[in-house]
Amino acid sequence: MQWSSSHKIGLINESEKKIYPVKKSFILDNRFRRWVHNPRKILGRYIKEGMTVLDIGCGPGFFSLDIAGMVGESGQVIACDNQQGMLHKIQAKIHGTELERRITLHQCQGSSLDVVGQVDFVLAFYMVHEVSNKFGFFQDIRSILNKYGHLFVVEPAFHVSTDAFEESIRMAIKIGLMFAGCRHILVQCRRKYHAISM
Repeated sequence: MQWSSSHKIGLINESEKKIYPVKKSFILDNRFRRWVHNPRKILGRYIKEGMTVLDIGCGPGFFSLDIAGMVGESGQVIACDNQQGMLHKIQAKIHGTELERRITLHQCQGSSLDVVGQVDFVLAFYMVHEVSNKFGFFQDIRSILNKYGHLFVVEPAFHVSTDAFEESIRMAIKIGLMFAGCRHILVQCRRKYHAISM
């Protein structure tokens, strides 16, 4: 496991108390959630062996650990969260396992992602609504996403209105995520969440 700490990424404004608290992280990683949000079913057609994947707002690693399995030994996962406590939960889960070599823990604080290098896939699951500067957030993603990469955004329909979700997507399109390279878009409007892949 590698540990990366940045003092430049704070897209999530803690003073607004929008972020999910570490003390409730067990709700984000449990058997029931795996039944509802199976990482392999949701991401399996996008994530391939050897990819570099950025999991933004990774929390206690619900998606990160499965993604590390999907990218295989030649792949890499950057588990990014602004709460040190969430990253410690991932560290405890992967310590002494083969996943420790595949997962880089990245604490973000400030106003940009501050992720070095290019990534093949970015997952933003249930977290864009917590971002105070969405324009800067999508700009940062565009700068690190490789030419044929994908951004996958999922927001909870019970918390984020269709209008708010569509406004975020319009912002991403305005920044150029939709039309750069060969990225494609997939929109799914389901009862429980809104999802888009760019």
